[in-house]
Amino acid sequence: MAFQRQFIVAEDDARVTSRLLHLLTAVTVGGKQIHDANIVATMLEYNIPRLLKHNTADFARFSSFITVEPLVP
Repeated sequence: MAFQRQFIVAEDDARVTSRLLHLLTAVTVGGKQIHDANIVATMLEYNIPRLLKHNTADFARFSSFITVEPLVP
C-alpha cells in the first residue's frame, strides 16, 4: 500500500484508446510497435512528459510528443 500511495496509476481506459487512435493517424506504427504507441497515448492522456528507457530508439518516432531519456546503469 505504501508504494501505491506514492504514485498515480495511469489507467488504460477509453480516453487512452481515443488518444491512441488519434496518435496512430500522426505516426506510422505496425506490429508490436502498437504497444509503444499505447504507452505514449497513456502518457499524453495523463500529462506524463518523459519516459526513461534502456533502448531510446524504440520511441524515437514519438519524439515530437514525449521526451525519451536513456536509463543509465
